[in-house]
Amino acid sequence: MAHVVFTQQLKRFTEVPEVDTPAATLREALQAAFDRNPRLRGYVLDDQGHLRPNVVVFIDGRRSRERVLLNDALTLDSQVHVLQALSGG
Repeated sequence: MAHVVFTQQLKRFTEVPEVDTPAATLREALQAAFDRNPRLRGYVLDDQGHLRPNVVVFIDGRRSRERVLLNDALTLDSQVHVLQALSGG
């Protein structure tokens, strides 16, 4: 199963479950996490369901460039890391 991990920075605001899922796409994998914690969705996706500008996803070590459809293919061994950009000085 694909394994989804969220940045621990989000833990300050909401639970960030690590999820093992049979999802075939990034969107399905994210949905599996949102099913566990619906509040997480608002930190990762905007109101259009697109990846927020300050969020980056790596799948098996490669940065996902598709931010709208989130249709990157996953394998049963995929490792998905969801990160947020930091700001401030």
